[in-house]
Formats: sequence, structure tokens, C-alpha cells
Amino acid sequence: MTDTDVAPVRLAPGDPAPEFTLPDADGNPVSLAGYRGRRVIVYCYPAAMTPGCTTQAVDFTAAAGDLAEAGLDIIGISPDPPEKLLRFREKEGLRITLLSDPDTQVLAAYGAFGTKKLYGKEVVGVIRSTFVVDAEGRIEKASYNVKATGHVAKLRRDLGLG
Repeated sequence: MTDTDVAPVRLAPGDPAPEFTLPDADGNPVSLAGYRGRRVIVYCYPAAMTPGCTTQAVDFTAAAGDLAEAGLDIIGISPDPPEKLLRFREKEGLRITLLSDPDTQVLAAYGAFGTKKLYGKEVVGVIRSTFVVDAEGRIEKASYNVKATGHVAKLRRDLGLG
């Protein structure tokens, strides 16, 4: 497959959420199946410790308590290795689950890896995306090409959490 024919899938409400087991920042395996019975926000971001991704992770951490009370857990997925995720978590005081997908297979399964525009150029990389997975493991909401700043507030409004 060449860079020009990377056509990501697009998940829609009702689709089964792609299953995964990935290492967290401590190197422990985390599976989507382990969240059955709860709703999960799965958000995909390009790189830990970059300005936009830091804003998004800090915003999710700030909202984590309210989201947990509403029955929502949070998982962030990036291609970063667990060691970098650990540094990111410690540096920013993050209290959300960060998972490592270095081969981008899970990101691709969610349609969050492929051709995107970056500063006017087409590049292949992580497409900042957010998914709400329902308690049965189906996609409840899928948002692609989200903005890092203000995204968590918009998601809270979309979920009726103010």
C-alpha cells in the first residue's frame, strides 16, 4: 500500500467498536473488552507532549470526574511508546488512561490514521478523532478531524453534560 491509497474507514453510530488490547503508560495491557458495561470515550491523538495534544489531554483530565459520574471512562490512544506516555502523564498530571499503538493498527481500525492536511500539505498520520463507545461495545458517536482546543467542552455539550 502506498501513501496515496491510504483510505481510512469511517465508523458510524451502531458499528461495532474495533476491539483492542494495547499497553498503557506503565506497560500494562488494557483491553476495550474490559470496559463492557460502561461507556468509554476513545480519543486518538497524534503525539504526546505537543501543544494541541497536551491541551486535549489536560482538558480530558479536568473533565474526568464529571465524565466518570456520568458513566464515561476515557482512553487516549497515540503511536507514542509507553515510556513517552508515562513522561507525558507525569509532566502534565494526567489522570486518564493513555495507550500506546506504535504500529497504528488500532488507530487505522478506527479510521484515525490516514491521509490528512497539515499546514496545507497532504501527509499520512494520526487524524485527531474521538469516539464514544456504548456499554455493549458499539459506536455511539464518531467525530473525525476534531480540534484540540475546546473539543472536550463540545463533547460534554453533545453528551448533554453541559
